[in-house]
This record gives sequence, C-alpha cells and structure tokens, in this order.
Amino acid sequence: MGRFWRLVLFILSGIGIIGGQQTGPSTQSPTMDEQPAQVKVYAVGPGVTAPELLPLKLPPFSVEKCKRKVEGTVEISLLVDANGQPRNLMFLHPLGTDLDKFALQIVAADRFNPGTHDGTPVTVGQSVEVRMQSCVVQTKDNTGHKALFLRLSSQPIQSLGVLSNPPQEAIFASTPTSWPATGNPPHTEKVSGGVSAPVPLNNINAVFTDAARRAKYQGVCFISLIVDEQGMPQNIQIVKKLDYGLDQNAVDAVGKYRFRPAMKGGRPVPAMITVEVNFRLY
Repeated sequence: MGRFWRLVLFILSGIGIIGGQQTGPSTQSPTMDEQPAQVKVYAVGPGVTAPELLPLKLPPFSVEKCKRKVEGTVEISLLVDANGQPRNLMFLHPLGTDLDKFALQIVAADRFNPGTHDGTPVTVGQSVEVRMQSCVVQTKDNTGHKALFLRLSSQPIQSLGVLSNPPQEAIFASTPTSWPATGNPPHTEKVSGGVSAPVPLNNINAVFTDAARRAKYQGVCFISLIVDEQGMPQNIQIVKKLDYGLDQNAVDAVGKYRFRPAMKGGRPVPAMITVEVNFRLY
C-alpha cells in the first residue's frame, strides 16, 4: 500500500488553506535582511533569561457552518533574536496536516521581549507548542466555485519551552519561505560536503487506488520537490509517472511530508530533492 518511501540522493541543484494552499490568518513571515554573519545562540540557564511571548493580535474569529472540526498541536523550534523576532523556524513534532502551515504562520507572526544574557538582549533558542482548533467550511474560491477552506476557529494557545541542544551559533534564514506554486525560489542549494540533506520527520503512506489494486498494478513513482527553509515541501512535480491515479496519490502523500531542512553553515536553506514513492502489493 505504498508503505515506504526514501529520499533518492541524487539531490538536484537549481532552481486559511484551500486545496493545499495557504490562506488562514492574515500574517506572513517578515522579510529578513541579508545577515551572512553568524550569531551566538544562548540557551536559557544561569545568566540567560527566556524570551517573553507577547500577546498575538489576530482578527475576531467567526466560523459559520463548520462541516468538520480539526484540532491538534504542533511543536516548532525557533531562535528569538535580540530584537524579539522569531528566526529559523523548524518543525520538532509536525502533524503532517495543514495545521502545520497554520503553526508556521502563527509563530512567524509572534513577537517577543527578547531574552537576555547578563541584562543584554541576545539570541535565544526556544521551542514552542501551538495548540489550534479549526473548522472546515464551504465557501467560494476566487473563480466562484465551491471549495473547502480550513480556518482557525479560536485563538491558538502557545506554550514556550526550553530547546534541547540549541546550536551554539547560527545564521538567520534571509529569504521568504514560500513562493507561488508555479514559480521557483530565488535559489536552491546543492547537497554537498558543506550542505546537509533534508531529514524526514514523518512517514506518510501513499494509498493504492481501487483501480490499481484490481489491475494488480504496482511500481515506483519519482517526485521532485523543494524543501524550504522551514522543512515544508514546495513545487512538487512528478518525474516518473504511474498509471491508475497512483502518481497523484504519490503527490498527495509527498505534500504531507515534513523535514528538518538542509543546513549550510548553521543556516537553513532550500534544497531540491527527489523522493521515490514505492507502491507494492503484499
């Protein structure tokens, strides 16, 4: 039943939520200025105070005709810089659902009183759990057709925690973490001695179609994607197709993958990879 997948390490170089695309809260990650210099990262402890999360200002919640409730908790690691802004967001415990996207949006919009070292604001490594309640609602998309949207139905609850084994130094990610589905990011890195490969954090099984099962059809589908700086799959493309709808099921599964992103000198970077989704009948 598509029970396993693996990264094919000929890593390529180069290049509210509806239908898997993000709408949700009207917040976006701030555009970061280029900061190639490394910064020292502190861990909460003697002489180091934790950042203080400021109240998140979201518009009033009004969800009508909820077709289905969706809730869950996502844990994210981040660096809170000396100005109180969240940096280098990465998944610790994702859900593999669209709530992961909401969690990234929420934490990217957070602001903090920064942590301090002997009274001086510094960059501090933290973890945060984001508990969310949402509703699937039916409305019309931009073309006037009926579509299902996922919307938050209440204020998210966030809990800060100590980040285990934070990096001693880091470089802040400086490029936007999303781009149009039909476009390409400004650049991607090639996995090499200086760039680590993305590390998968979950394992989503691709599902056989009834038609493929009846035909006893099986095979391997190759999918290319870009893992962005936060570990989300972007620009998912079919490289090697399969019949009976299996290639689309492979795309659907890959869209739920979550990763620790590729790293270059302590900085998360986007990288293009190819994933092999193996459909086998047992």
